[in-house]
Amino acid sequence: MTQQGMKKATGMNEYQGRSLWGEAWHRYKKNKVAVAGLVVVIALLIIALGTIVIDLVTHESVYNELVLKQDIYRKLAKPSMQHIFGCDEYGRDIFFRMVWGTRYSLFIGVSSILFALAIGLVLGSIAGYYGGKIDNFIMRIMDVFLSIPSMVMAIAVVTALGTGTFNLVLSIAIPQIPRLARIVRASVMTVRDREFIESARAVGANDRLIITQYVLPNAMAPIIVQTSLYIGQAILAIAGLSFLGIGIQPPTPEWGSILNAARTYMRQAWHISLIPGLVIMFTVLSLNAAGDGLRDALDPKLKN
Repeated sequence: MTQQGMKKATGMNEYQGRSLWGEAWHRYKKNKVAVAGLVVVIALLIIALGTIVIDLVTHESVYNELVLKQDIYRKLAKPSMQHIFGCDEYGRDIFFRMVWGTRYSLFIGVSSILFALAIGLVLGSIAGYYGGKIDNFIMRIMDVFLSIPSMVMAIAVVTALGTGTFNLVLSIAIPQIPRLARIVRASVMTVRDREFIESARAVGANDRLIITQYVLPNAMAPIIVQTSLYIGQAILAIAGLSFLGIGIQPPTPEWGSILNAARTYMRQAWHISLIPGLVIMFTVLSLNAAGDGLRDALDPKLKN
């Protein structure tokens, strides 16, 4: 056997016996940038969960002391050993405000995309599975929503419903529903006419069972990839709304609202605007890197 043939056989044996997700994880680990992004995302999740646990255990006393307590003598203090990110215009430690702000930016971003995905799964599955007039009706409605810029729609929702965490989740989720619905529809259409679906119909399985048990599980790979990428966009949208003053309201620490408050003092204290901007940038970069790695790992063309 030639050397090339031996390498090909070795590659086939390497993946033999693994499930789809097992193979994907094996390929994912080889992408160092994607792994680094995933590590950052997991670290942010741990930080966000840790702040919630601390607030529950201490009844928010630590939150009030480290995040909300003002000290005029530390106003616009520069980064130092005592305050590694410096202090804001009210003398509050920026490091702790960024740490506690993680849960708002991350959880609102994740929950808004999951909310959009839940509705998009239903609409996209129905449109992709049945096709015809049902597909045309649902997709034309989605096209109407797609014709409106995401940020404009988010601003309109927040303006109509008012500021608040739930309203902010809705404002981020609604513009993403048609995008996710179209992705789900395309994935379902590639699966619905396969042999195992025909076999399920032949044994008398109803449409609901076929969609939930056979179609969606085999169409989830591209949906999961796009969902991971949209989370980064959602975090940017949250920061944008807070920067405009219609997102999370002060004194609640959220990355966009911290950046909004800092813009007045950019010349006197560069650190209070640079640090939140860098954190937002690296968070979105990490999410995109993790999502890109997941896309490559699930691409069957890159299997070998």
